[in-house]
Amino acid sequence: MPATRYTHPAIALHWLMAVLLTGLFGLGLYMSEMALSPEKLKLYSWHKWAGVSAFLLVLLRIAWRAGHPPPALPAAMPRWQQAASHALHHLLYLSMVAIPLSGWLMSSAKGFQTVYFGVLPLPDLLAKDKALGELLETVHATLNYTLAVLVVAHVAAALKHHLLDRDDVLSRMLPWAQRSR
Repeated sequence: MPATRYTHPAIALHWLMAVLLTGLFGLGLYMSEMALSPEKLKLYSWHKWAGVSAFLLVLLRIAWRAGHPPPALPAAMPRWQQAASHALHHLLYLSMVAIPLSGWLMSSAKGFQTVYFGVLPLPDLLAKDKALGELLETVHATLNYTLAVLVVAHVAAALKHHLLDRDDVLSRMLPWAQRSR
């Protein structure tokens, strides 16, 4: 029998990522406006730790989803909406992989090694190169703003399905919603 809801791990990973990415985006905006100080450096370390955690979680999400396909979209949904839904989800996943990688590459190019939780040094992916570091900073920021737009579209589509279409597209990802029989 096909699933009518996402699995509990998929739901937990979705909402954990939503909170983590929202916090990372807010922290990124906040710290980028700060003057250089010990506080800013501390926030950059926290941002990197959370970014590495988000990267590991998105890899876990991708692995989980590969073995646990999502429930089918409503049969009444027009094909173009189904295609748009699939495209949006692929872009969200692509962004969630590309953003932490661009941050890691940027840190490497700028000569700042990422040390996960201050304990585990991650290898630099690039040699120090100031110009490349600046370019990657722009790429990282652009990817983040792109993800923000994608998230707004994702939330708007979920609300449209819930409020206008009155289908179960949103409820099957809500942790407190009842399972359909």
